[in-house]
Amino acid sequence: MTAPKMRNIGPKSAAWLRQVGLRTHEDISAIGTVEAFMRVKRAGFKPTLNLLYAIEGALLDCHWQEISDERRQQLIQAAEAATALLPPPRNKPAAAPVHTTVHAEERHDAFEAGGLDGTGLDDDDRPGGHDEDDGRD
Repeated sequence: MTAPKMRNIGPKSAAWLRQVGLRTHEDISAIGTVEAFMRVKRAGFKPTLNLLYAIEGALLDCHWQEISDERRQQLIQAAEAATALLPPPRNKPAAAPVHTTVHAEERHDAFEAGGLDGTGLDDDDRPGGHDEDDGRD
């Protein structure tokens, strides 16, 4: 016997919820919207905020788009607080702040004075080129 379909919960979301042990409206109601969402997240799935709103709508028996902006913000804050308590993913370092370093390009004085033509080669470094005091013609 299968559990009755809950409002707002599609096949993929229902499968995620079943896999974390939440099969009925009563199961989800007992732990609440945010904890149900967090169980899915802790299981390794990648739920979006739409699942959070869908679970809330299922518990309130309303369409997920009818949830007020104020309530959505409360749900987001609670989910973010719960996410912050999660341990870092295994085999991956915790994310750290990103720093960007910009190095100034070094320019040779000879280039700026016109001694080089921008190739980085002096006359004696070019094929067929020569320097007057090295004795080559």
